[in-house]
Parts: sequence; structure tokens; C-alpha cells
Amino acid sequence: MVTTYTHEPFTDFSDAKNQEEFEAALQYVKSELGKDYPLIIGGEKVDTDEKTTSVNPANPEQVIGRIAKARQKHADQAMTSALEAFQTWKKWDPEARANVLYRAAHLVKRRKHEFSAWMVYEIGKTRKEADADTAEAIDFLEYYARQMVELKPGIPINSRSFEHNQFFYIPLGPGLTVSPWNLPFAIMAGTTVGPMVAGNTVMLKPATNTPVIAYKFMEVLIEAGMPDGVVNYIPGSGSEIGDYLVDHPETHWINFTGSKEIGTRIYERSAKVQPGQTHLKRAIIEMGGKDGIVVDSEADLDLAAESILYSAYGFAGQKCSACSRAIVHQDVYETVLEKVKALAENAVVGNPEHAETYMGPVKDEEAFNSILEYIEIGKGEAELVTGGTGDKTNGYFIQPTIFKDADPESRIMQEEIFGPVVAFTKAEDFTHAIEIANNTIYGLTGAVISNNRAHLEQAREDFHVGNLYFNRGCTAAIVGYQPFGGFNMSGTDAKAGGPDYLLHFMQPKTVSDHF
Repeated sequence: MVTTYTHEPFTDFSDAKNQEEFEAALQYVKSELGKDYPLIIGGEKVDTDEKTTSVNPANPEQVIGRIAKARQKHADQAMTSALEAFQTWKKWDPEARANVLYRAAHLVKRRKHEFSAWMVYEIGKTRKEADADTAEAIDFLEYYARQMVELKPGIPINSRSFEHNQFFYIPLGPGLTVSPWNLPFAIMAGTTVGPMVAGNTVMLKPATNTPVIAYKFMEVLIEAGMPDGVVNYIPGSGSEIGDYLVDHPETHWINFTGSKEIGTRIYERSAKVQPGQTHLKRAIIEMGGKDGIVVDSEADLDLAAESILYSAYGFAGQKCSACSRAIVHQDVYETVLEKVKALAENAVVGNPEHAETYMGPVKDEEAFNSILEYIEIGKGEAELVTGGTGDKTNGYFIQPTIFKDADPESRIMQEEIFGPVVAFTKAEDFTHAIEIANNTIYGLTGAVISNNRAHLEQAREDFHVGNLYFNRGCTAAIVGYQPFGGFNMSGTDAKAGGPDYLLHFMQPKTVSDHF
């Protein structure tokens, strides 16, 4: 019997037993590092001459794995496999497709710490961040399975005495999932199994930085009973196989999470009808954010400081929902700034293998250099309060960084930095704060810390973001509780983890039977 959906609980790391179990998982994964991983096309393992190497950003000398690199011929093979598998997979009973996801969820639950440990090594997540990532992956599996079962009968419509009318959903066809490195398990899993359980077949191109965790998930799907060719694992170059599959006339949808630059490019390319194409492609695009936390004069200032800290520096600020702007009422500005500064300076930055680490590395040298360039820009636009330094001697570490008195129009207040940098700006009153909060091309997440209910209601209407939170941080949406997606240049607002997400990968059909 399938139980009512509830989200996967987070691990309580204050419990010594949980810490011991996580340490054991770290040791196990450490013993598995450095292996080779093939492509998986049509259920077959395919090796290639060219490899990419995944390394630990907290210790770049440590190889996580060597991964076969897909070329255009492999993309063609994956499309052929996906087309063939679609002919049978689309006819599976939706409940049978859901059962594959239920089984996969329980397989992951049994290996929960192991999957989290892979993320500690492959992308530098602390155990708390990795545990949340794994829990969210489980949630996507559980939630989308139930959503597909609910959608199975379609939607009731009217019939007359001489007819029977039906309105139901059918899958689109083969499509491409391009997943990000920052939530390498949760978003990768969700953007794969959502289309999959809806009856589509998938070509999965995981992020270059995190292909091993995606391969481990493929192993779970196969063990859970996924037929050959339903998901094809093809890590490779975006400019080679990514563009090729976006343009391919048999691609029916593209599910992308990543930067605005690549997302808008995919959106444009997918709109062009290619020779031989018989349909219009769906582009489901989730891009970036320049997310702000508004602190009212009537607020719990300790809560405000803690919310800014975690939202800005959780996973080193490498989240599209991360707080990079603190918009604080002038009456409490200095107090909140000092509280956040004190918390940031006490946050332990270091190797995420260690339990006491609050913030690990940024993803690689390219990100390290880009973030430091933005910090230099910030020094010319605002006053550096703390941080601002990096060290790549033994990994790509940057200290939690705070700027104050930033102009709302400045680059550090407008451009996505994707690192542990937050800029403070002063608001004259609450209305002014909301104006500043809305003054970006993005509209992903935001938060308001206030005990003034009238101000919260004002923000409910006027703060233009896809996910708005009151009296908490602006990160950590829960599947099925806070459907996630944003406005403007944050994407198509597909609302991952929401009740209508699967509809992006299905098309409605009406059948009218006269008698």
C-alpha cells in the first residue's frame, strides 16, 4: 500500500549514532574513488576513448572517477534507443511506471548516507547540505510517482446524453535533461524522473563536475526495474552533444537547469523548427536568481541574521536561491549587519569531510577565479566588511564575504555571483525595501523578516518572486510543500515539486464517443 506523501526527514547530526554512520559511509565511498564509468545507452555500457575526470574541489588531487565522454555518434545512439523504448514505455500503466520510482526511492533510502558521501567528495557539500540534497532526491521520486497516479484517469469533463467525453494526458516523446552541478542528485533526479514517469524517454546529460553521482543514480533506476533505453546516460560537451540534441528534430522537450546564458540560448534554439520536425518542442528552463532577504524594522533581528547567514553561505552560496542581497530597514541596518558579520566570522570554512565544517569549497578553479573577480568589483562599489579572500592551496576555498552600503544598481547587487558573497543595502522604509527587492532581471526567491502582518501582506502582493518566504531564509524549498521556480529571467516557472510539474511533459487529448 502506498502511503500519503510526506517529505523525507533530514538526518539529525547531533545524534552521535548518525555521525558514526555517516563516517562509515565516507570511508566506504573513499574506497570506491577513482574508478572508470561508461556511458549507458539502451541499457548497454558503452566505453569511449575520451574521458573526463571528476575531482574533489576540496582536494583537487583526489580523483572521484573517470567518465566516458559521449560524442555526437553516441547522442545519435541514445536518440535511437530513446525512440525505440518510447514505443513500449508510453503504454505502461502509469501506476506501473510509478512503481519503478517507488522502488528507486526505497533503494536510495537504504543507501542514504552513501549518496550523501558521494556529494561530499564530488562537489564539496557539507554533510548537512549533502543530506538535504539526498532527501530532496527521494522526495522527487516519491512525489512525482504519486502525481502520475493522480493524473492517470485524466480530468472530468462534461458529457451529453448521447456521448461520452474523456480528457486525459499522453506523453510527448524523447527528450533531453541537462542537469546542474549544484544540486547534483536532487535536481538531476527530479528533472529525469518527472518526464520519465509521465511516459517519456530521457537522454540525461549530467553536469561536467558531477557525473559520478548521476551514474550512481542510473544504477538505482536499473535495479528498480527501469526498462532499457528509458533513461540514457550520456555525459559530454554541451557545445557538441547538448546543442545537437536540442536541435534534433526528434527531441520533444528539453528540461534544463543552469545559468541564464545557457538557458536563454537553449530556449531560443528549441523554438526553431528543424527540417523533418513534426512538433513544437517544449522548453522547461530554470535559471538563476539574485535573491534578497528584506529585514523590516519590526523584526526578530537574531532570526534575520541567522536566515541571511544560512541562505548566503549554505553550500558556499552556490544555489540559484541563495541570498546575495540583504535589504535592511535603516533603523536596524547596523545591528543586523553586525550580527551577520559575527556569525560569518565564526563559520568554519574547510574540508567538508569534517563534521565541524560549516562551509566547504566552491566548485572549481573557474568559479574560484570568477567569485574573486566579483569581490574586487565589489570593493570598488561598496565597503568590504569581512571576508573577501580566497585560498586554493588545498582546494577552492573563499571566506564568507559581506559588503555594506551597496548601491541597488551596482553590479554586486544586480549580477549573479554564485558564491559566498552578500551585499547589504539600506532601505528608507518597507515600501522602499520591496522596490529594491524587485529591482533585478530575476524573480526566483525572496524572504521577508517582519512581525508586522500588514507589511507581510504587502509583500505577498508586491514582492515579485516565484518563491516568497516569511520569517525564514530564502533557500531550501521542500518538494510538495513549496513548489519551486521563478519569474522573469529566472526561468519558465515550471514549479518543480509541484502538482502541475508533470504536465510540462504531457499533452492533453480529448476523446468523444457518440452513441
